[in-house]
Amino acid sequence: MKTALVIGGTGLVGKELIKLLLENENYCKVLMFVRRKSGMQHPKLQEHVIDFSLPETWQELVKGDVLFSSLGTTIKAAKTKHRQFEVDFTYQYNFAKIAASNGVKDYVLVSSIGANSRSPFFYMQMKGKLDDAVVSLPFHKISILRPAQLVGERNEKRFGEGMSLKISRLLIKAGIMKNRFPIEGKTVAQAMIASLDCGDKITIYTANELFTLADKK
Repeated sequence: MKTALVIGGTGLVGKELIKLLLENENYCKVLMFVRRKSGMQHPKLQEHVIDFSLPETWQELVKGDVLFSSLGTTIKAAKTKHRQFEVDFTYQYNFAKIAASNGVKDYVLVSSIGANSRSPFFYMQMKGKLDDAVVSLPFHKISILRPAQLVGERNEKRFGEGMSLKISRLLIKAGIMKNRFPIEGKTVAQAMIASLDCGDKITIYTANELFTLADKK
């Protein structure tokens, strides 16, 4: 029986992940760390409202078996690249570093297709820098998932996302971007859990590999 730690549990992937973990008999407890109350309630769920910028106030709570991370924001919500980098990189890296130092054994991170620390594009570079940074942490097992465009019910509407999805599907039908199928948040969540029983010590799963991985859940 495991204790799961989750950050990013109120997002598109995170909400689906929480549901699956609460239904999963292998997990006796789910600790969710959030910036504001989620309203979720379940006998197995413990919610901690924290300020990610003040790790000294919550680091002793970060104890369990597996850290699942799907935390992230948009430039629209963050307002500036500096703020987005703080949420998507700094908060996630600091939390993972503390989890590893507290003895958490396994780590599963949702990154993004195209993540590359040398990318000329800010978002892809930021995601790549996080991927590069966390693989040096002393977890027993690290799974990094790089999904293509995510689909599903979000808390907020994202400008241009609907049109982008339609274009992606047309390109896929035309044989272009055939390895970049849009993927539902629930499928990514299933792949996150399944990744713990697959792969090597450090494994990166990209795009369509996530569909195969999710089927093993």
